[in-house]
Amino acid sequence: MKINLVMIVKNEERSLARCLKAARPFVDEIIVVDTGSTDRTKELAAEAGAKVFDFTWIQDFSAARNFALEQSDADWNLILDADEYLRPGSRKKLEEALCRGDKRHGAGAWMGAILRFDSYWDASDLAAAKKPGDPDAISISSTLLPRVLPRGVRYQGLIHEQPDTDIPCFLLTLQADHDGYLQEGKGERNLSYLEKAVSLEPENPYYWYQMAVTLRNLKRLDDSLSWFRRLWKGGRKKTSYWVDGVLRYLYTLMDLGEGVHLAEAKQVIEEAEKELGSRADFCFVCGYFYMKLVLSDVQRYIGYLPRIEESYLKCLRLGEKPELEMVAGTGSFKAAYNLAVWYEVSGQTQKARAYYQRAAREGYGPAKERLSTL
Repeated sequence: MKINLVMIVKNEERSLARCLKAARPFVDEIIVVDTGSTDRTKELAAEAGAKVFDFTWIQDFSAARNFALEQSDADWNLILDADEYLRPGSRKKLEEALCRGDKRHGAGAWMGAILRFDSYWDASDLAAAKKPGDPDAISISSTLLPRVLPRGVRYQGLIHEQPDTDIPCFLLTLQADHDGYLQEGKGERNLSYLEKAVSLEPENPYYWYQMAVTLRNLKRLDDSLSWFRRLWKGGRKKTSYWVDGVLRYLYTLMDLGEGVHLAEAKQVIEEAEKELGSRADFCFVCGYFYMKLVLSDVQRYIGYLPRIEESYLKCLRLGEKPELEMVAGTGSFKAAYNLAVWYEVSGQTQKARAYYQRAAREGYGPAKERLSTL
């Protein structure tokens, strides 16, 4: 069985060597296609033993991906970006998983997903009053991505490209860390590509999601709302991007924070409960929302007070399930911390201390800080 790493790159000297070193134990060959680097990217790839090719950039990520795949003769192609770093694992176990998959689903009739852990600057929980650069301001979310492709599968889409196939995707043992969201500068670039993609495929809900998220990340919250609303009403429910889009929609409404936005968030939460109520990350959003709602007008919304505690306790009962694609801590230390904050501000000091201690035992820095002053 031959497994190749296939990548497209441009100006990736910050992270490429680390990426290739982590992936090397899993693959036979490394194919790197450069789309116009002006730094040492190509030199670093060659030093790592990669086969390096040039591709003239034509404003189309799928075209570059497909050119790279055409340079590979492997049975399976592992697709990574330069800011993704595979965690240590076993090539033997990977091959065994691929063989089992072939026996179960048919050779070339399925593709493999990796579990990626994304680091990003977070402002969606009560411990986020930190400056970028403070480790406690970094959150980690998990995402399943189809990245181990059988021979012959290609990509489609100008940006945020996806495998152009209907074959099913199943989770493999591969896990990767991703730090690209901690870097700046790609939002405006991505937006121009997305606008073109939407003009070509105006009814593609995946592009609605990407437009909403990109505008939110660019702090254009009002502009993002129309795309979030479109996804909420017309997206494909239960897809991973729809779920993530609904959660980000709610955070966007709460960030805007006016009465009309909170009313909209309340309606979305009530309607989404049936679909998402068994997810810790949704219950976490609910706890945050009900806290914000009550504090916005205590006399009017006092009846929602118990839902704050109920939401965070449910998060803790549901627990951490990274394979469901969620923010780390929404089923554990972040939920415990937010619950402790609520107990503290409502005068329940003994309960607050207990949940701060629970979060602190899991290594959550803000909880340790609160304990020192409680």
